[in-house]
Amino acid sequence: MILGAIGDDFTGSSDLGLMLARGGMRTVQYCGVPVRPAAAGVQAGIVALKTRSVPVEEAVAGALAALDWLRAQGARMFYFKYCSTFDSTPQGNIGPVIDALAAALGVTGPIPVCPAFPATGRTVYQGHLFVGDRLLSESGMEAHPLTPMTDPDIRRWLARQTVHGVGHLPVERLRRGEGRAVMAAEAAAGRPLVVADALADGDLDLLAQAAAGLVLWTGGSGLALGLPAVLGIAGAQDGWTGAGGPAIALAGSCSRATRTQIAAHAQSGAPVRRIDPDRIMSGEETPEAVCDWALAALADAGGVPLVHSSDDPAEVARVQARHGVAPSAQALEAFFGRLAVLAVEQGFDRIICAGGETSGAVVQALGAQALQIGPQIDPGVPAVRIEGRAVVLALKSGNFGRDTFFDHAARVLAGQP
Repeated sequence: MILGAIGDDFTGSSDLGLMLARGGMRTVQYCGVPVRPAAAGVQAGIVALKTRSVPVEEAVAGALAALDWLRAQGARMFYFKYCSTFDSTPQGNIGPVIDALAAALGVTGPIPVCPAFPATGRTVYQGHLFVGDRLLSESGMEAHPLTPMTDPDIRRWLARQTVHGVGHLPVERLRRGEGRAVMAAEAAAGRPLVVADALADGDLDLLAQAAAGLVLWTGGSGLALGLPAVLGIAGAQDGWTGAGGPAIALAGSCSRATRTQIAAHAQSGAPVRRIDPDRIMSGEETPEAVCDWALAALADAGGVPLVHSSDDPAEVARVQARHGVAPSAQALEAFFGRLAVLAVEQGFDRIICAGGETSGAVVQALGAQALQIGPQIDPGVPAVRIEGRAVVLALKSGNFGRDTFFDHAARVLAGQP
């Protein structure tokens, strides 16, 4: 193994896997810290954790356990992958995990910090994160139920989470070929965590070249676009064959993009069912009943049955006020996980998940140990197959994907163009 990566959720980890596999790296995504060695020939191993919203101590412990395993597989450079919207709170978990990884690896800097992913509209300029033409704090992320992002200045936000100084690499200097020198100067000045601007894919390539030889990289998946070339690896992604059985879509994300996709799916005439968190908490709504609905809907109407808990931020806040943030989130995740297990038992072999927490819950409930990376569905979203099983998945961050994502994902998972 050459590269060892640690992802703080399952959707982001598969997104990173897509970037590496497209660059020719033999890549496997592991669901949690493996208990066995990696197979021979794996060049990039990604340990996907579910640590974005857990207590800081738990996130750090998980990342260090993943690091120990990756080092035991021979990895010599490391990548901490977080979301392209830098999902975090003022306490973490991004900063504390970077600090812990740096200490364990003996890295004093520079350490690049770049959540940019221009293909999905995430760019960094003057240290500020944009989503499309909006600052992060005006993009809807300020209303995220678990990690509300109220400050678009990544330098300032990260500084609240880390014990290290935070520096900056302006895009103008990156494009003049001064990226490596600027990062070294920032580290020497006591600012080893260097937030790098990037407005286009070419900027990410330049940043990857400037970071060549550094032991620890951190960022969204976009920065990994140029990583295989930096490592001297080139090639094509392995072939992909889809699954031919029925598909079901499960959406727990409350992002604007996912709510738009749900509305488009309903407008197309496909079967859509919203599950009520209050009824789930009371036990009136069960995964068994919803699975029966999906089977009946498939027989009656065809198309991809969609089950969702997505709602506008105000209603989500009311649910959290009634039941508590953690209990309501855990109940929904358990519901979707159990529903996925029942769906597979009933013959559904294509599972489309929208939302990082929902995706993580589904992957864990299905008992997946590793995921094989398939083709791109939309920027940032690959098709994946559960290793050793005839079940394929789409694991989508809530903010990603075209309006007709659910139907499009179902076609790609079936091996259709």
